Amino acid sequence: MIARKAEVQLKKLAEQFPAILILGPRQCGKTTLARNCVRGQYFDLEKPSDAQIFSDDIEFALRRFPGSVIVDEAQVIPAIFPVLRALIDEARQEYGRFFLLGSVSPELIKGISESLAGRVGILDLTGFLFGEVAGLSNIELASLWLRGGFPDAFLSLDMAKWHAWQENYVRTFIERDVVRHGLKISSLEMRRFMGMLAHCHGGILNASSLGRSLGVSYHTVQHVLDVLEGYFLIRRLMPYHANLGKRLVKAPKFYLRDSGILHYLLGIGNQEQLLQSPARGNSFEGFMIEQIASLKTIQRPGSRLYYFRTHAGAEIDLIVDSGGQRIGYEFKCGYSTTVRDWASLKTGLADGVIHKGILVYLGDKTFAVSDTISVIPAASFLYDETENRI
Repeated sequence: MIARKAEVQLKKLAEQFPAILILGPRQCGKTTLARNCVRGQYFDLEKPSDAQIFSDDIEFALRRFPGSVIVDEAQVIPAIFPVLRALIDEARQEYGRFFLLGSVSPELIKGISESLAGRVGILDLTGFLFGEVAGLSNIELASLWLRGGFPDAFLSLDMAKWHAWQENYVRTFIERDVVRHGLKISSLEMRRFMGMLAHCHGGILNASSLGRSLGVSYHTVQHVLDVLEGYFLIRRLMPYHANLGKRLVKAPKFYLRDSGILHYLLGIGNQEQLLQSPARGNSFEGFMIEQIASLKTIQRPGSRLYYFRTHAGAEIDLIVDSGGQRIGYEFKCGYSTTVRDWASLKTGLADGVIHKGILVYLGDKTFAVSDTISVIPAASFLYDETENRI
């Protein structure tokens, strides 16, 4: 198993809460993380032989295992949540007792919110971070950027197998997970819609325009986007509002969260195609945003993410607000920089929008532009994730 940085947060939550919920997209490594970090009984409720253990008397079954219990796909048996609440309330100080795993679904969220509120700690797990795979032989940042962070896709022996994995992942997601929500959109239309989203990656989201292109209503598009966001496949980055006396863009920006899925949908299958693609800049921006967002989730849960743009053209790709400090990030997928690359960071500092600025690029030199603006190579930036950087 490749060591995950989320292990530290998982252990902290297990020392504070009786139940821990591990959420994330399918195939991101939730089961592997739990089974390697938790000593206890494991049950997959989508497996008939495991589900039958709980089918008759859930309370009796859970009491048979006094240690930690890992329950995968807990939403399959909704009646398990009230029983978990009762057992937790009997021994509130028995921390790290139950570990629940699952991709976000209405059944899971409803069960947690109705029965386990205040009793459960939540861990969001993503695909691989660069700091987790940088120690592997011949692994460079460009490889993770191209392939994406899903373990099976990233570790594929060749790009043909990577492509086959992506094709089957997207297909099964559409035919299994999306259909269950009763969306007013067919599987074929959903596939076209995801292709459209890939071409909109990194831009301002216009649901009305997407709806007209697909032949569905604005409300249907919003519903589909909510479902995709709930399954950790897209991110809507909200704008940062400041009273500056300037006209600000107030619509969210949109990103596909995994760069591998993005590249598959765009028909990018190797480094040369990525280098030549007009989507390269937006792809790198989205990749870095996800890496930083995942690290912030681990280091300082509760940090808020924004972007900033004025109608005059000043833009900061990402602002991380950790409460006491706002750090602004600009991302450039080139190997050199100029004064124009950090101009928006200087404007943001002068206007009080951010307290510190960092320009991340693909070059290999680290240098300071001023006391509050630094230029850092992407690989060393993600590998040395110290608090003053991230």
